[in-house]
Amino acid sequence: MMFSEAAERNKRPILDKLHPLLADCAAVLEIGSGTGQHATFFAPALPHLVWQPTELPDKLALLTSTSRSHPSENLATPLPLDIDDDYWPRIQADAVFTANTLHIIHWPQVCRLFSRAGALLPQQGIFCTYGPFNRDGRYTSASNAQFDEWLKNRDPESGIRDIADLQQLAEKCGMSLQHDFAMPANNRLLVWRRN
Repeated sequence: MMFSEAAERNKRPILDKLHPLLADCAAVLEIGSGTGQHATFFAPALPHLVWQPTELPDKLALLTSTSRSHPSENLATPLPLDIDDDYWPRIQADAVFTANTLHIIHWPQVCRLFSRAGALLPQQGIFCTYGPFNRDGRYTSASNAQFDEWLKNRDPESGIRDIADLQQLAEKCGMSLQHDFAMPANNRLLVWRRN
């Protein structure tokens, strides 16, 4: 089984922030669940809601294996989801969560993700995005600058996104920034609410 050291390190700090944010939620859609370490940790810690993990079709096997190895009554069977597909699974959720995806996917995909999240969420629904972010066109740390250079050498269309650009995008999609939490390792948890 593949294992993400970053996910293992950040799952507790993320959960500490998510716990009060998701207190009134019934279902969460996670986009880009990767190894499943977040889903299998968050679901049993948030037993009042259903956690729906998703991943690209060609990466779904790993996520499914992890989910089966760590069963929880409220952890739904992983579903295939590709941001670029016109068809998304019919999911009712009052929260959407994604970690370490916005700097990997291309900007048109970021736009599509925000648009789909905004359309899916009910009024006052929340969209939580975790990862490294720039502020006012500047890196927040030297390590983030190095990471961004590595990302762009690997894929010029990827890279750390600026919070101001995401705010403009979110507003067009009917969402506004409610929280901006500083997290370990120069990451942030941005929480957008459906207006």
